[in-house]
Amino acid sequence: MALRHFGAAAAFALTVGMSASPALAVTEIQWWHAMTGANNDVIVKLATDFNASQTDYKVIPTYKGNYPDTMNAGIAAFRAGNAPHIMQVFEVGTATMMAATGAVKPVYKLMAEAGEKFDPKIYLPAITGYYSTSKGEMLSFPFNSSSTVMWVNLDELKKANVEIPKTWPETFEAAKKLKAAGHDTCGFSGSWVTWVNLEQLSAWHNVPLASKANGLDGFDTVLEFNGPLQVKHLETLVELQKTKTYDYAGRTNTGEGRFTSGECPIYLTSSAFFGNVKAQAKFNFTAVPMPYYPDVQGAPQNSIIGGASLWVMGGKSADEYKGVAKFLTFLSDTDRQVYIHKASGYLPITKAAYAKAKEEGFYKDQPYLETPLIELTNKEPTDNSRGLRLGNMVQLRDVWSEEIEQALAGKKTAKQALDDAVARGNTMLRQFEKTAVK
Repeated sequence: MALRHFGAAAAFALTVGMSASPALAVTEIQWWHAMTGANNDVIVKLATDFNASQTDYKVIPTYKGNYPDTMNAGIAAFRAGNAPHIMQVFEVGTATMMAATGAVKPVYKLMAEAGEKFDPKIYLPAITGYYSTSKGEMLSFPFNSSSTVMWVNLDELKKANVEIPKTWPETFEAAKKLKAAGHDTCGFSGSWVTWVNLEQLSAWHNVPLASKANGLDGFDTVLEFNGPLQVKHLETLVELQKTKTYDYAGRTNTGEGRFTSGECPIYLTSSAFFGNVKAQAKFNFTAVPMPYYPDVQGAPQNSIIGGASLWVMGGKSADEYKGVAKFLTFLSDTDRQVYIHKASGYLPITKAAYAKAKEEGFYKDQPYLETPLIELTNKEPTDNSRGLRLGNMVQLRDVWSEEIEQALAGKKTAKQALDDAVARGNTMLRQFEKTAVK
């Protein structure tokens, strides 16, 4: 993608933005997002509450499709010179946004120029590190952070006399028993197939997804996820797929209803699935840490974050930026962060909010909401578990998913599929370097 053109688009947007706001009028702040269901309700409430708290600015949230759709819409808007003020971008879009020089307004600069009190140290470092420079400067605002957890239908496990599994071998055996007990179409499944079965799997076992600390230390990173652990894991999924002990549920989160409907009693997906589980599940449930392979030394390590952050777009007026900065301050409020955490299942982004939730005894009744925080802080992050920052990640995930699907369909071996995913992905990364890195 031609990210070098973003600077011109941002300059054009600046000209338009500087002359568009009438005096004394309420300044509108456009917020593009990718939230649906219960989490969309949280977005709407946050905007409504902010708008009611003052009279100078009005935040207007707009759903723009899923994460890839929202980022693609934003890129098109950059080029057309009509970008929103705030755009929610999923975590793996960070490299692409960082490379869009001139198209984004770094949050640390925004807050300083707007005169808003801003201390990066109040936020949880496991989250902010993903969105910051090597100097600790926050480029985007952490908003809805999550991690992968394993959702469990406690009623169905009890009926099948199955204990909650902790390891991958235990998960596979539990799924076989659940299938024998009547779950003919799905012993276990999961969403976000590459996030769960490549990205998180690698971090959780402290093996590299890619060189250069999974891209955090440079765009000249090389993919390395075709190692013994990842191949063994995919080989097992391929074998279990034949009997639907494991049943593939798609590249994104469109299959999550298979858990809330009761079809799949074990389901790996985001901790942010909580809002929909709470609203829709007619059974007792919990969320526990991802399984691990006990024969891998040091496992489990720590998980990496999912979710998204808020990027402030370039080319807006000083008044508009002042409104955006006030909104980010509003979102950072401790009580508001506790509300977001409780309502959505996303993690509190500030240390104070996490501490307050614990002090209130919140996790005693709902321990599953602390599960992703426990995973993220399980051990000190290594170069393999700090996160990942790969260019063209939306397209990379599609390629990786395509190869995994080939293996699950029996058209390629697991090793061949991952070898091909790595080779195709490395070609895309080299293209990203040429077009995006100055």
